[in-house]
Amino acid sequence: MVITSKDTKLRPGYKQTEAGVIPEDWEIITLKRIVQNNRIPSGIYKEKELYGSGTKIIKLGDVFGGDYFESHNAQRVILSRKELLKNQVFVGDIIISLASVKLEGVGKVMYVNNLEEETAFDHNVALIRTNKDCDSEYIFYYLKSDKIRDVIRQFSTQVGTTFLKSSTIQEFKILLPPTKHEQIAITTTLSDTEALIEHLNKLISKKRDIKQATLQQLLTSKTRLPGFSGEWEVRKLGDVSEIKTGKKNNEDKVESGAYPFFVRSQTVERINTYSFDGEAILVPGEGGIGNIIHYINGKFDYHQRVYKISEFGCDFCGKFVYYCMFLNFNKHASRNSVKATVDSLRLPTFQEFEFLAPSFKEQKAIAAVLTDMDAEISALEQKCDKTRALKQGMMQELLTGKTRLI
Repeated sequence: MVITSKDTKLRPGYKQTEAGVIPEDWEIITLKRIVQNNRIPSGIYKEKELYGSGTKIIKLGDVFGGDYFESHNAQRVILSRKELLKNQVFVGDIIISLASVKLEGVGKVMYVNNLEEETAFDHNVALIRTNKDCDSEYIFYYLKSDKIRDVIRQFSTQVGTTFLKSSTIQEFKILLPPTKHEQIAITTTLSDTEALIEHLNKLISKKRDIKQATLQQLLTSKTRLPGFSGEWEVRKLGDVSEIKTGKKNNEDKVESGAYPFFVRSQTVERINTYSFDGEAILVPGEGGIGNIIHYINGKFDYHQRVYKISEFGCDFCGKFVYYCMFLNFNKHASRNSVKATVDSLRLPTFQEFEFLAPSFKEQKAIAAVLTDMDAEISALEQKCDKTRALKQGMMQELLTGKTRLI
């Protein structure tokens, strides 16, 4: 298996190889040269009735579940002591999937960085255990690289389910720094970046939970913002806004169009026309019933099966109405959708949606609080996306030797 590269420019300390330009002291080796006993074994098969108790076992679902083994999620199976010893997993091992319904799932790797107890591995995955002079986490990252994914796509066998043979994995070609010290330096940098991404993901999740709790409190009048009092009224969406559908179809979208184009999905397309300029809420009448709700204040166009809610009365804040729909419209839509080949929403469903509303001034104050929370979450999501992109760039640089840390 030849790994190709468009990078052919030589510079001092580098050499031209079948993998492109790499440092002179790096090697290109097959994976089987650096694994114990020069083999990559698959695990044990056990009948389903033996599952439920016994020894923990790593299965395909564990590999698909994340990059690192979560012992508390693992199933248990009855194994003899001999079976366990033959198929035992240790910290530092890499588990790779041998089968998947989808191509992107086959060849996915998971790193075993902790174990709570003795654990075995299943026949649908294989074990990669490196020699002591090679850093296993470096190999883990390399097996996640685009170079290896290209090889997997080329050599996987598809017969309904996609399969990857252990013999194919053994022939993967690895670019290997000369010392374990340099390998560890690379993995430390990449794992630090992963830790930052994980931290950001947890923070985003926490902020979303806080926002949801705040929605529940502020939009039901259980918690009032300082300086506000008075009764809230039950209002119907059809009484406080104009509701209509668009005139465009999917084929009207333009890849780099000037304006947002709202269609029957969460993805907002682009278009070179606009039919409305102002504050509006957009909800598809089909697909993801009640789960897709967009807010915009500006120029846009929209699909013929997308409902535009706009022209709010002078005593109503559109953004406040949006948050009321965000919180409760899904349940209302599910109860009132038209059951056909594809579940859909009709105009009366929107018109009859009820929500609690305070004074216009309090609506604006509540909307401002929730908008600030959304902005904070969006900023964190953008930072997380940029960090992911940075990590991908770092992998390309560090795992090919284009950038060296020592």
